[in-house]
Amino acid sequence: MEPREISQAVIGRLPRYLRYLGDLKDEGIERISSQELSKLMKVTASQIRQDFNNFGGFGQQGYGYNVEHLYEEISNILGLDQKHQLIIIGAGNLGQALANYMNFERRGFIIKGLFDNNPALHGKTIRGISVQPMDQMEEFMKTNNIDIAVLTIPKTSAVEIAEKLVQYGIKAILNFAHVDLNVPAGIQVENVHLSDSLMKLSYNLSCYNKEQ
Repeated sequence: MEPREISQAVIGRLPRYLRYLGDLKDEGIERISSQELSKLMKVTASQIRQDFNNFGGFGQQGYGYNVEHLYEEISNILGLDQKHQLIIIGAGNLGQALANYMNFERRGFIIKGLFDNNPALHGKTIRGISVQPMDQMEEFMKTNNIDIAVLTIPKTSAVEIAEKLVQYGIKAILNFAHVDLNVPAGIQVENVHLSDSLMKLSYNLSCYNKEQ
């Protein structure tokens, strides 16, 4: 039997489930029903059950969900039971902020290197990681088994850098550059366009103001 294809919408909700379950676990809560989780997350209980049923359900009727077990199961589904080695390309303000984000390591994403084409940044150390020139990236990726690259560079150079990353054997790209990347099938790309989110927020704010 072929594995069931899970929609991206369901996958997109899994990190949010994990975040809430992590908070519940930290509070010492051992079990929770779909109705209780629904009230916390503002997602219907039916949606929660449908999402979890894609992966086997996890709950027991009349008992609900074991919080720690569900947290571990979703972590495994998201691949967080594995370590991922990543590099950040672009050591400007955003790149440095991401390098200082401690939660990456807690989730198993290990920042191994920082790269930038600005000579003034070369040798600068951010949380023990030294910024290196771009021409050292290929060898660094080979020796450190890098599988994820984070792009925090202008869109004018993002396409060229993405092409080089593909040649160097990258498996996944987290792209903050304001351009959509065209990469071969099999290479995973997640685009994070901050201005798009701000424009969506602006639209919703405008609609709310008109209703008042």
